Amino acid sequence: MSTTTSRDREDDDAQLRSPKRIKVEDPSLTAVDETNEATTTSTDTSCTDSSCILPPSHVLLRNRLSSPSSCTTRQLLESDVGITEYVSRDVPPICGIIKQRFTDFLVFEVDQDHQVVHLKTLDKPPSSKKDQKHLSQDAPAEVPLETEALPSTMAEKDGGEDVKITESSQITHAGSSVSGMPLPSDHEAWGDAVVSSLSPYFSDESIAQLRKTFLEGPEPGRVSDNKDSPQLDNGGVSAEQTPSSEQPFEGKQDRKRHTRSERGKKRGGRGDFSKSDTAGHFRISSNPISSKSDRTAVHLKVRELFRGGFETETEAPSDEGSRIIVMWSRQGRGRGNGGGQTPGARPARGEFPPYIHFTMQKTNRDTQDALAYLSRTLHVNVKDLGVAGTKDKRGVTVQRVSLRRGNKTVEDIWRASNQIGRRSVRDALSQRGDRGIRITDMCYRKAGLELGMLKGNEFVITLRSLQADAPGSVERVMDSLKHKGFINYYGMQRFGTAAVPTHTIGLALLKSDWHKAVSLILQVRPGEHPDVIQARQAWLVDRDLDRALSLMPRRVVAERCILESYKKQGGETRNALGALSTIPRNLRLMYIHAYQSYVWNAVVSERIRIYGCEKAVPGDLVFEEEIARKSDDGDEEMNDSTMPDETTDQQGAQNLPPKKKQPWVPPKIATLTTENAYKYSIFNVVMPLPGRDVAYPGGSLGERYREFLKKDGLDPDNFLRKQKEYTLNGSYRKILQLPKNLSWSTLRYTDPDVALAQADEDKLLGFDPPRVVEDGKFHALQLNLTLGTAAYATMALRELTKTETSSHFQTGLTQASEDQQFRGTMATGQDVSSYEQDAED
Repeated sequence: MSTTTSRDREDDDAQLRSPKRIKVEDPSLTAVDETNEATTTSTDTSCTDSSCILPPSHVLLRNRLSSPSSCTTRQLLESDVGITEYVSRDVPPICGIIKQRFTDFLVFEVDQDHQVVHLKTLDKPPSSKKDQKHLSQDAPAEVPLETEALPSTMAEKDGGEDVKITESSQITHAGSSVSGMPLPSDHEAWGDAVVSSLSPYFSDESIAQLRKTFLEGPEPGRVSDNKDSPQLDNGGVSAEQTPSSEQPFEGKQDRKRHTRSERGKKRGGRGDFSKSDTAGHFRISSNPISSKSDRTAVHLKVRELFRGGFETETEAPSDEGSRIIVMWSRQGRGRGNGGGQTPGARPARGEFPPYIHFTMQKTNRDTQDALAYLSRTLHVNVKDLGVAGTKDKRGVTVQRVSLRRGNKTVEDIWRASNQIGRRSVRDALSQRGDRGIRITDMCYRKAGLELGMLKGNEFVITLRSLQADAPGSVERVMDSLKHKGFINYYGMQRFGTAAVPTHTIGLALLKSDWHKAVSLILQVRPGEHPDVIQARQAWLVDRDLDRALSLMPRRVVAERCILESYKKQGGETRNALGALSTIPRNLRLMYIHAYQSYVWNAVVSERIRIYGCEKAVPGDLVFEEEIARKSDDGDEEMNDSTMPDETTDQQGAQNLPPKKKQPWVPPKIATLTTENAYKYSIFNVVMPLPGRDVAYPGGSLGERYREFLKKDGLDPDNFLRKQKEYTLNGSYRKILQLPKNLSWSTLRYTDPDVALAQADEDKLLGFDPPRVVEDGKFHALQLNLTLGTAAYATMALRELTKTETSSHFQTGLTQASEDQQFRGTMATGQDVSSYEQDAED
């Protein structure tokens, strides 16, 4: 491409941008290319000293910067995590700055239906079930609630007490309706089939009483304003005359309810329960049933016959067996007139599916931080939130999120997320979301999201201050990326941006060195926000736990969890494992997966150095034919997020039953031979992440895995851990990636504060679109591409620029860039958003 700058300016800019000649204070930022070309293994063993922040195996990397000082004081470089090679070294690079602005890196999740996720509307979601159809972007057409019955708990404890089996409500009483569907009439509900189904377990009197109760409906009792007056039930008689008071208290639950009622009458006639609880006094008991399977059959039969209008519970066992208690479903009771609902009325909260899905756009927030913010804003437990994948921090990313909703509705979530009350609806629909987070497009779903439930991500990336060595360089390097791809390294985001890398913490966890893991997490990191540094010092130096917690920002999730655990333990710090266990599980697993990624990067670099990137060779590993076809969709890392020993937190509340998962089966792997290697492409070749369920390549590469693990004090033949979540099962990952739907264009600009791409939220708010200046002083390259799961776009950019992608290096390029002197010359208030001003917060 041609430029309008002088030759002298080109030479000056080349000095600023070339990784070989850039002038910076930090010596770790020099000699990047020389490091990549190193061909001898460092013999420095001082990194095994306990003060070194990097794993002992760091000395095995082909990295000339391995030294005590480089291990303990400097920022992390690509070469420290095994990233050293390129696919096309013969192609001249183009120079540009990555993620100069947040809007220079837009990420949109691709869901399991291959649909790209975007924000669609900021408006309040409709209230009725009927109007929810158009909001469910990832759901099939809505079906009647009767066919999407909510999960219910169907488990008993043999020999236990107070065992309760509650069926989810779907109906109220005969003649009423739910979601516009009529319920059975008395003739339909009380035919001979119903009597014959219940008679083996209920007496004739109980069946007659159940029929009478069903037909009368569950209208709550009316409470007199005179606290000396008795409560009135559905028929207007006093509570002492209700059927439940006419029969003895046969179960512990019954006695408890009666006790609460009596206490309540002494306090004013209401008891500890609401009006709807009064209807719970209609309790019909079965005959004693000794067989657990028979009791389960009764629970299911009642649910089937009455479509969830009644709920059942098992009372404490006696010598003859346990009785089944039938009562009105608490969630299903309506309001007034017997609790029935008319067609078109808003359904009760309990009639919606148990999850709400919504789209989240976040800006300059990592995923765990964003979820922690949502948990506080929505007043939910962070464990009730689920995502299909983690997204970059520095950028604007869009993804689906699931919430196990409890009793919350989509309207509740919309109001809470927009902080209606603290601000007006008009403000919510005209201003950006608080703290760089906006959620929209809410709908009810039957299941939550889990890691791995996506097909990939679509990117819109802008490289600023573009420089190329010769005309046609952009086309040449982009053509190489399109057809030859890039090495599928785990990018620097995997290892953290701070001086304490996540894979070092992961190694401590794998070695069960809990106190070291805690120490590494709480350690002071140079360059952090002043608030975080003060909070760390308050604990590490002054041992002032209260002050440390008051200073520690909520976005610093792991550190706060540990300090809060210490607070609960009265300042005691001996239980390091317990403190670590309070960190969200996904974040803890991220540490140990980072260590796997580090070893994978290092051995893949070794493979590229020895055999190149052109073809598969004997000894390489590939998926067997049927597995290879599945992995073409980019789901090769699903094994990493669905390990057989792992359990999901998604089913922990609301008495939901555990989700039935298919047994995990390790993928079948074939080792190529001289006879068949020519049949496979380099894009079929995979390498294992260390673990107990993977096969290693033969020869020197297999030995290299063992060498790294042994150097770090791990047993390559035993990955089992007493704490199962820290057991590595391993998985496989392709060594090269080809981007899909790749396109690009060059733009001109002058003011670096002017956005060259627009986030979804700004489009919906009606902000002005990006402005491209035809005679701008500087060039930018804008790329559109799609990558499969777990692929890093920054590694594709690295192939183009042949430049260090670590955030501190790119920050140095930004500060040295010539376009910085034109900041604010053309920008508006919309261009320089609060997100950008908070860039390093």
